[in-house]
Amino acid sequence: MKRIGWTTLLLLGLILAVTIARYGLSPVHVLRVNDKHVIAFHRMIEELRGTRIVFAGENHDQRQDHKAQLAVIKGLLQSGTPLAIGLEMFTADSQEKLDLWSIGKLSEIDFIKLYYRDWGMPWPLYRDIFLYARKHRIPMIALNVPHAISRKVARSGFASLTPEERKRLPEGITCNIDPVYRSFVRKAYSLHSGGSDRSFENFCEAQMLWNKGMGWYLQKYLAGNPGRTVVVLTGTGHAMKRAIPEEVFQGGKFSYKVILPEQPDLDRDAVTSQDADYLLLFGYFWWG
Repeated sequence: MKRIGWTTLLLLGLILAVTIARYGLSPVHVLRVNDKHVIAFHRMIEELRGTRIVFAGENHDQRQDHKAQLAVIKGLLQSGTPLAIGLEMFTADSQEKLDLWSIGKLSEIDFIKLYYRDWGMPWPLYRDIFLYARKHRIPMIALNVPHAISRKVARSGFASLTPEERKRLPEGITCNIDPVYRSFVRKAYSLHSGGSDRSFENFCEAQMLWNKGMGWYLQKYLAGNPGRTVVVLTGTGHAMKRAIPEEVFQGGKFSYKVILPEQPDLDRDAVTSQDADYLLLFGYFWWG
């Protein structure tokens, strides 16, 4: 077999470096779920243009997922799309400080304090996203419900909330959901607790609280900012179509697409259009 020469290897390396520099992540291609075609990352960005909501799912502790999220944000912004970034990581109580950060009026030290008040993952995982948002004056939208409310629901169920607490939330939060998605939630529950069925119902209601709460805050922003696309950064369990997208936006006036990272229980063979529109294939090299 003919060996590849150094000149060819150098050329391939330069092409690879340009690709990485352009999108800011490890080499990744994308499975377009509806036809199971593998496409280039930039092709996905082109197809996302004009969509009002882009759900970019993540495994919270995976650096590659956050690099891909940043690449989506960069790609859309460079395409001329006016953007905002919706964040599971911050509660609605933090919106005023997020606004200050986005216009460069909150220091990084103070922002990190706010970040750790609201979120438990290491700061370096998200740092580049937040710095890029501030550099380019991209609005950031706090989507999560107050922690005291979500903890109360997880412990004692939605029925335990006071009338005042309910005023801060959308109506109709139950765990009466799609059986496939309920099974997904039960798997997540099994990783957290081996409690009673009622404990699972409380856990499930807390998950639905996050889904509908985040969707509720997102709807408010979209209605008041008709010219912007929102890239929503949230866990895969909330980003998948059966979660926030279909619970809140199915059949509505806001178009959406869902991007998820490939993972053991959601790989290129198992994923369907009921899960996502695009699946990120990390480490998949394809010269097409």
